[in-house]
Amino acid sequence: MAAVSDNLPPSPAAQPRNPLHGLTLERILTELVAHFGWPGLAERIPLRCFTQAPSIASSLKVLRKTPWAREKVEGLYLFMLREQRRSAGGPRS
Repeated sequence: MAAVSDNLPPSPAAQPRNPLHGLTLERILTELVAHFGWPGLAERIPLRCFTQAPSIASSLKVLRKTPWAREKVEGLYLFMLREQRRSAGGPRS
């Protein structure tokens, strides 16, 4: 008979190489806006919340309700991290 703990999801320590692990969507969005600005973000991900009266709060509401948009934001964040590492001459992932 299997123990109940065998059916639990992996512990947080099981994701040491996941660059998104432990980051909130708010932090990801804030860093993207700081790096690209709202116009640059809207150019890369065409969402109305990035073009018309953009704010962190309104964008978070949309991203939490729209899985495909959240995936695009997370993908752009990972791209930004790779570009920053390349320009800094850091280790490749």
